[in-house]
Amino acid sequence: MKVLALKIREAALSVIPVMAIVVIMYFMPFVELTATELVAFLCSSVALVIGVGFFNLGADSAMSPMGEHIGTGLSKAGKPALLLIVCFVMGVMITIAEPDLSVLAGQVSDMVNNWVLIGVVGVGVGLFLMLSIIRTVKNKPLPPYLMFFYLALFALVAVLLVGGKGSFTALAFDSGGVTTGPITVPFLMALGIGIASSVGSTKSTENNFGSIAMCSVGPVLAVVIIGIASKGKVNYTLPDYSVESQLGTQIFKTILDTMGEVALALGLICAMFFILQVTLLKLPGRKILRILRGVLFTFIGLVIFMTAAKIGFMPVGFKLGKELSSGNHPALLVGFGFITGMVTVLAEPAVHVLNNQVERVTDGAITKRSMMIALSVGVGISIALSMIRIIFNFSILYYLIPGYILSLGLSLLVPGMYTAIAFDSGGVASGPLTSTFILPFAIGACAMIQGPEMIPLDAFGVVAMVAMTPLISIQLLGFKAILSQRLRTRRAMKRILSADDEQIIEFM
Repeated sequence: MKVLALKIREAALSVIPVMAIVVIMYFMPFVELTATELVAFLCSSVALVIGVGFFNLGADSAMSPMGEHIGTGLSKAGKPALLLIVCFVMGVMITIAEPDLSVLAGQVSDMVNNWVLIGVVGVGVGLFLMLSIIRTVKNKPLPPYLMFFYLALFALVAVLLVGGKGSFTALAFDSGGVTTGPITVPFLMALGIGIASSVGSTKSTENNFGSIAMCSVGPVLAVVIIGIASKGKVNYTLPDYSVESQLGTQIFKTILDTMGEVALALGLICAMFFILQVTLLKLPGRKILRILRGVLFTFIGLVIFMTAAKIGFMPVGFKLGKELSSGNHPALLVGFGFITGMVTVLAEPAVHVLNNQVERVTDGAITKRSMMIALSVGVGISIALSMIRIIFNFSILYYLIPGYILSLGLSLLVPGMYTAIAFDSGGVASGPLTSTFILPFAIGACAMIQGPEMIPLDAFGVVAMVAMTPLISIQLLGFKAILSQRLRTRRAMKRILSADDEQIIEFM
């Protein structure tokens, strides 16, 4: 219970800034939040804190250990074909079970069957997870892989634009963030670390990371290919974001739906784990009981978290987007977007998992604090830039192309460890809170400024921006570390030379 209390305390410190911003907005004369909306948001915030606490405890005791045990066990079995097949199947299964992917599929339901889209995206994640495992086993650097696939991706995007299907672009890049949710992140990260430790590539810390980065490329490629092959435009219907639509008997429906989504996602992972436990891993009963308890904590935490986000955060995010866009206050909208982005990422459950893993694997060389600062600033900038794009109505490619060129260019200058962590951070930062608070905020702003028909072009893409900016900010953190190390080395050399000069003078 002490550990759970500590996790809840950490979650509270992360969520309080978001609560404070909404409370301040409630008292602003240019924002008309109702008392019902505020109370629903505050109650949801308290529930969200409890949910994040349970989730983080479950991720530490179940999701990460399962991933590491599977990665270690399959690697030590000496059957590379089995390792790749299992990783492919798990990549497909985890993606199919990801709740946010169903939302994505609904946006293009008039052009392609939902299950066809989900299946294609799942295969994309499975294939790229296999590629990530091959990279780890062969101890190859990550940047060449990223450069090749992102160049191929932007070439396909050019084909998409020539075909007059630019409305798929933002949606495709959003899908990369959607498929790396709170269940997949701790599991896939731990899987990669387990495999890296078994094949002896931990001497290159870079190979402990990169799985999330690779798996984020597959969905984007899949949706772009579907867009090229499809006919028509993105079908989008503005949902009912009112808080009243989430209250009353709807609360129980939301809870039951969320329980089903989370149970499916966790159930598929657990089923594969226990099949491997019986046939290969054979862990002692004590560890299995600890993992089962952690799975229960993960289930409780995610159900509470996602229910709270849907009931309280979605309606308020949409309302704030509309209210801040209704007057002639573009600077206020951009500024609020920046501040909201900075504090929202603090409450993303998988961000804490990533930061803990980074600090542990790097033996404190990269601290949780430095990671959180870099992520906060990066996500804040991404939301501010997204608001500017909504105001002026231009393609997201004006951000993505130079952003990814800069990201890939930095990968040639910084240690590979920072590149791998940075590209993993992009998938982690664009979590469920981004989908349930930031995306509705962008949709509300776009609906008021450009009209509902422009939402697929201007509001979609905010998740892609959240996924892109950490690539730059984390690598800049690495660049700063290099400069600091060089400066320390130069100062040390000056002290040595000065000492030598003094000894020569004394000798003479």
